[in-house]
Amino acid sequence: MKKIVIIFFIIISSNLIAQKTEAYNSFIKELKKDSKIDKNDKTVYNLLNNFYDEMLQSDAGGIKPETLKKITDFYANKDSKNKQILDMFIAYQNNISDAVANGSIPDSKFQLELINDLQEEIKNTYSDIPVIVLIYNIEALSLDNQSKESANLIESSLKSFPNSIPLKVYKYLSSKDEKIKNDLVKNHSEHWMVQQFGIK
Repeated sequence: MKKIVIIFFIIISSNLIAQKTEAYNSFIKELKKDSKIDKNDKTVYNLLNNFYDEMLQSDAGGIKPETLKKITDFYANKDSKNKQILDMFIAYQNNISDAVANGSIPDSKFQLELINDLQEEIKNTYSDIPVIVLIYNIEALSLDNQSKESANLIESSLKSFPNSIPLKVYKYLSSKDEKIKNDLVKNHSEHWMVQQFGIK
């Protein structure tokens, strides 16, 4: 059932307009209805941190087979808790991937709606927001030309996650801070984002 819902969501996501539509609200409601929420179960929270460590913080930027297995096992287990959070996270990623595959720009309004709803869901369940979700929010704000809001979120996120390479990259790109640049070049020159943005 979850896979069908996700496929449906991916199909309709590119057609959603800036404000929340009835289809979008129905999708979110369906996810929550089918999910077993447990504030003490940190499985999804840990998976989000695995995504961050492997895809964003590591030099190579690729997910490990063991993490993929954890996700597969998680969905195979009918008793898994807080699936709605992982579903929303994967839907967000799929929306970006589909846009890239089609050579189009993701709908920034839709991206912001989804990432804000995802953050709210995580807050209600775990209180703390994983850094990968904050980074996605920064990207969504930048895509929507909300540079001030994006810069403010970078600053506040760096206070909580001062060793985050992606946050440092976005800080440098938005501020051209030479101190940040020197740190990235000296200590993280092999990181995929440093190389992708040509920071040297």
